[in-house]
Amino acid sequence: MQQTNHKPLLDPKLRRRGIYLLPNLFTTAALFAGFYSIVQAMNGSYEAAAMAIFIAMVMDGLDGRVARLTRTQSAFGAEYDSLSDMVSFGVAPALVVYVWALKGMGKLGWIAAFVYCACAALRLARFNTQLEVADKRYFQGLPSPAAAALIAGLVWIMNDYGIKGTDIRWVVWGVTLFAGLTMVSNIRYYSGKDINLRRTVPFTMVLAIVLFFILIYLGSAHVLFAGFVLYALSGYSAWAWQRIRQRRVRKAVPPEV
Repeated sequence: MQQTNHKPLLDPKLRRRGIYLLPNLFTTAALFAGFYSIVQAMNGSYEAAAMAIFIAMVMDGLDGRVARLTRTQSAFGAEYDSLSDMVSFGVAPALVVYVWALKGMGKLGWIAAFVYCACAALRLARFNTQLEVADKRYFQGLPSPAAAALIAGLVWIMNDYGIKGTDIRWVVWGVTLFAGLTMVSNIRYYSGKDINLRRTVPFTMVLAIVLFFILIYLGSAHVLFAGFVLYALSGYSAWAWQRIRQRRVRKAVPPEV
């Protein structure tokens, strides 16, 4: 009986290279969304600019997971992702909020936008240099996507209500500085990286996830913005609670004689 050698339809090296490109395609999509946000802000389409930042967040969350699932993490991918984050969550939100609300404030306006942009760059640089030593369960400082979500969510909601950025420029100015400075703070934020999706979860957790998606469908801008506001405040709440507990412990411990 004659044996025939069947050649693989696709060379394993080529297949491996194709999978390697997959996470970088998601990173490129995030970069495109950030660039698109800037273009739309320059054209005066602020709602589209805000939505593009949220789309960049989704793409940014997918590229890392795809890389881990396909085991295609690389130094190139990490650097490319960081540069994409700088555009999507640093430059884009700063320019959007400047054009939308801060442009008429003169120096105070562009300084606030620059502070946010600079803090995003510092936040990303610190994150990259502490990958090996940082606690994976927590972020040091507000993550840049969450900070960008505060800016984009505010623009999106105000646009829905027909409120111009110039009408609340001082509020926007304060939120911009808060988001920027919190990124470079030492406040810890829960990362969620210790959640194992393969582990069984209670049925109520599944219902909560379904309810969350229903709320997003009914009022996406409001739900997303409220969620990221609570997340931004959660770090300060945890910090304050830890300080209170430390004071209670010090008072409970009797002084040494």
